[in-house]
Amino acid sequence: MIAKRVPIKSGRKSSFAKLANYISNPQEKSERVGVVSVSNCHSTEIEDAALEVMATQARNTRSTSDKTYHLLISFRAGEQPPAQVLAQIEQRICAGLGFAEHQRVSAVHHDTDNLHIHIAINKIHPARLTLHEPFRDYRTLGELCAALETEYSLEQDNHQARKSGAENRAADMEHSAGVESLIGWVKRECLEQIQRAQTWQALHQVMHEHGLALHLRGNGLVISDQAGTTIKASSASRDLSKAKLQERLGPFEASTEQHPDAQPKRSYQAKPMRSRMDTTELYARYKTEQLNNAAACSAARTKAHERKAQNIAAAKRSGAMKRAALKLVSADRLAKKALYALINQTLKNEINKAHQRYLQERQMITSQHKPRTWNDWLQHKAMSGDQQALAALRARASAQGLKGNTVSGEHSSVHAPLKGLDADSITKKGTLIYRTSGSAIRDDGHALKVSQGAAVDDLAAALQLAIQRFGQTLTVNGTTEFKQQVASVAAARRLAVQFDDPELEQTRLALLADTRLQSRKSRSSGIHR
Repeated sequence: MIAKRVPIKSGRKSSFAKLANYISNPQEKSERVGVVSVSNCHSTEIEDAALEVMATQARNTRSTSDKTYHLLISFRAGEQPPAQVLAQIEQRICAGLGFAEHQRVSAVHHDTDNLHIHIAINKIHPARLTLHEPFRDYRTLGELCAALETEYSLEQDNHQARKSGAENRAADMEHSAGVESLIGWVKRECLEQIQRAQTWQALHQVMHEHGLALHLRGNGLVISDQAGTTIKASSASRDLSKAKLQERLGPFEASTEQHPDAQPKRSYQAKPMRSRMDTTELYARYKTEQLNNAAACSAARTKAHERKAQNIAAAKRSGAMKRAALKLVSADRLAKKALYALINQTLKNEINKAHQRYLQERQMITSQHKPRTWNDWLQHKAMSGDQQALAALRARASAQGLKGNTVSGEHSSVHAPLKGLDADSITKKGTLIYRTSGSAIRDDGHALKVSQGAAVDDLAAALQLAIQRFGQTLTVNGTTEFKQQVASVAAARRLAVQFDDPELEQTRLALLADTRLQSRKSRSSGIHR
């Protein structure tokens, strides 16, 4: 289990109402939002609670910092703690941060490979109206998670803060966008060689061979690549801080490279993270589409701007014609003055309308042509039926098989979509989530997983899809209760299936025999009547 504060991506202060709406909005996905709860507010409705929180925040006029705290609690892949445990964990962590009495909205999300809880917290105390900012919250969160993992028998995570903020941001970028960061590339490609250098010139030589340069900046050192991307040297490794390097190599020496124009042996390129398949052609298609999308966006904006200019010019011509016509009209001075004022006001209104239409159109264009990260593009393509994109998602090093209550088999058309159901969403690891009547089925290409509490119809649908994907011989993993449910449904629906587990197969056959016997008795009873 990992708990962390979600930073604000922009310089603007966060809006509690927008955050509460985001975390509670299902976004037309059946599996996105689970239990939503409101704490320490008079209303249990999200909109009303958000208004109450914003009113509380408005009463604090002294604080100039952000008044909303966004907390994320994420569990290991496959972990599905019951709702009661999730509620207790949410309460304990919020209390541990000092927010026990603070207003908050929390929502459990199921739309990724890891069950997680989003919590929007009002940092302003509802009674005292003081702002609470947890001190070194990352340490507190680590300690709380470690204690809760032990208490609730959850999988253990490493909660030691071994990475710098820059390293964490780079790791988040690589995970979210799927593209290797400069920090990550340096650590993976040349860090060991840099650390082995025994002189400043040897270190500079290693840097040059990898298309990098080491410079002084302020009181520290920075590493830059050929494209001008710059990172703090210490963000790649604490051993590369100015103090550490000078302790080992002596006072800093600038590069004395005799052939600065010589081509490096290798250099950093923003490319997809390494995976189990070659994504060169796919990434080239992605870059082409992004360039075409940017060009289309620019062209659409230009046309919109031209339309605005034309509309304004037409309004001005119309105003000029009206004023010219008015000059020929015989009327008293005051009447003409009033008419001129009306013409000018009409012109102003038309120009304002043209500006408003342009802003709305520009916003729509931006939304339609929004650039996508590599991962987002793969998800979009996979949802559209692109099997190559789906395979790329599933080939990522971070992609792991589904855990828990699953159904699988030996024979599988791994990246073929399931027929009979519409995909609700797809995760960054390529797990497709299908809607059912009262539950959802997850498909990672190698196994199917049914959501907890699935009804008989949902289990039957999952088994039929499993037969479609894996054939008639299936492997069932999970709890004893789940296995019994699967065997019972298979027998009751008389599905053409068998289980590779001999014990489970015997259970299915026994249940099937009982089902047939009950059916014969029912028919016999009907005949005698």
